[in-house]
Amino acid sequence: MTAATRAGCIRGAAVVLSLWSVLPFAPFTLAACGGAQPAAQADETRSIAEYDLARDAFQHGRLREALAHVEQALSLDEDNAEAAYLGALILLGFCAGDVHSSDCRFDSAEKMARRALEANPEMRDAKNALGVILVHQRRYDEAIAVLKPLTEDILYASPEKSWGNLGWAYLLKGSNDEAIDALRRAVAAQPLFCVGQYRLGLAYEKRGELDLAREAFTKAVETDQPECRRLQDAFDARARVAEKRGLVDDARADLERCREIDATTPVGQRCAAQLQTLQ
Repeated sequence: MTAATRAGCIRGAAVVLSLWSVLPFAPFTLAACGGAQPAAQADETRSIAEYDLARDAFQHGRLREALAHVEQALSLDEDNAEAAYLGALILLGFCAGDVHSSDCRFDSAEKMARRALEANPEMRDAKNALGVILVHQRRYDEAIAVLKPLTEDILYASPEKSWGNLGWAYLLKGSNDEAIDALRRAVAAQPLFCVGQYRLGLAYEKRGELDLAREAFTKAVETDQPECRRLQDAFDARARVAEKRGLVDDARADLERCREIDATTPVGQRCAAQLQTLQ
């Protein structure tokens, strides 16, 4: 089976890549890969089987097991682009809980993403993942160079991801006007992209447009998706803007909701501490 044929075996990850402290990972949905063709070589067949085992372990949250199968798949077939891309996602998964953990290795994730693209330069989800990794590494110009062409690729089926991550890169770089333009395009492409609305609110807030910021934060937490209604950082941000506008009761309500979602997270603890100052 050629690399081009294998590319049809994966349908990408249904990922909302977001600001890491906000919504690091949504569940991935990876389609099962069909069996190898009769003429396929034994190692390639075994590589595909290892990839399938990695995919299953990843879907069930067994990251170490999944990574071991990815490494085995790549040892059998170094051109297995799907395995390399999955490896990048797994390594990002280790960073989801704590980017300072010794298990979080963005450099290794970058190598996996680049390996996938070397094997299949048309793997658009791998380009998006590479852009996200570069943002986490604070290599914003490099991330923009990867993500901007992806936003212009009419064949990419998830434009909200590329526009959203491009906007994120601009936001962290300090280019607020460019961030707002990209993020508005992201939420226009996918109105349910609440993390995009949250980032858009941050960009407006940085530009001093507090009413627009509050409107974006509100759209983020009122999006009809369970994960959006639990977007702690968006409640925290809306409370911050409300307090700046002198809306103390609104700020208190948002801080209480932020704390209720999870009082043990850094964001939840910050909301609880801020709430004490409003009592």
